Amino acid sequence: MNHTRFPGWVCLFTVLAGSSLWLGAREAQPVAASSSYKGWKCLCLSNGLVELQVLPDIGGRIVQFKLGGKELLWVNPQLAGKLPPSNDLATDGGWFNIGGDKLWPAPQGWNNGQQWPGPPDAVLDGQPYALEQLRGGRGERAIRLTSGKDQRSGIQFSRVVRLFEGSTRVSFEATMKNIDNKPRRWGIWAHTQLDGGKADGSGHNPLMQAWCPLNPQSKFPTGYDVIFGEKNNPSFQPDAARGLMHVQYQYQVGKIGLDSPAGWVATVDGESGAVFVQRFVFEPEKAYPDGSSVEFWLNGVGQIHAYNRDMVMSTNPAENPYVFESEVLSPFAQLKPGQSYTWCYDWYAANIGGDFPVVDCSETGVVAEPLSAEWTS
Repeated sequence: MNHTRFPGWVCLFTVLAGSSLWLGAREAQPVAASSSYKGWKCLCLSNGLVELQVLPDIGGRIVQFKLGGKELLWVNPQLAGKLPPSNDLATDGGWFNIGGDKLWPAPQGWNNGQQWPGPPDAVLDGQPYALEQLRGGRGERAIRLTSGKDQRSGIQFSRVVRLFEGSTRVSFEATMKNIDNKPRRWGIWAHTQLDGGKADGSGHNPLMQAWCPLNPQSKFPTGYDVIFGEKNNPSFQPDAARGLMHVQYQYQVGKIGLDSPAGWVATVDGESGAVFVQRFVFEPEKAYPDGSSVEFWLNGVGQIHAYNRDMVMSTNPAENPYVFESEVLSPFAQLKPGQSYTWCYDWYAANIGGDFPVVDCSETGVVAEPLSAEWTS
């Protein structure tokens, strides 16, 4: 008798009967409860698989996203439990960077009024957001976070966050409203800071890596654009054979953008095997900020040109911490006064058991090794 054998490796985002993927976590109805996280007053959304710590008081952040006991997001230990001064900025007027995930307008820049010159940003990044608990569908929990009205950018942000039963999926509906008396053109920038340090605190984690499909018809000659830092930063390693951008954290400062059409980016902490995935819909007929649907920023040593000056990054991790940013962007939205634009994207998490790549991804799971088939007798 002939049998078909399918070697390969797929790790799922959902719980199956008898599954042991989730390290003992059990399926549960999503719940929302007041919590204290590192001294901040938060709202905890949990379903037994993943947990969100939502911090409305500082820019409406998702301050932590946990898969089982693994915390995926970077949180600034020097600011834990603290709130910004009355100006909603740091004491010196700079960025009160506590970490986590938040919304910013894009593109960033310092040359004209069509660019966002932050961070810092007292309103969209530093002020409290209004929090509402919404009536979700069966097996889900939903909240809405709404910013103040920012006169500088002329917009107001809100986003609905949904957590589902039996899945690590978190869905986001991010809305940008023009509150100005003139047209405004921005993209929505979902800015996520991941922890790039070793678990024992001894330094940066070189097993912190990301994979994102390159565009075979990219507008960039090399398939990606260097936005900040050296052109030859070894952290950014395009893999033409697989059609992927491979990013490996080496604590060298830099930022790149990709016009990736596949709609996914996956970051793997090879120390623990934890995978953080962002999924979105690419719209090729539309223009994107920086021409990019995905961007990576890596904290580290070196020099960049930003804020209209050359900046040499500190070699002291207390001043220049181990942060790995995976960022997804919406297309530009041209908004008349009073108009709104909504963009949707998702998070997922899984564990692939160690230091392995992600070569493909869907709403079902990630693939660490391509599938193949062969006939055997």
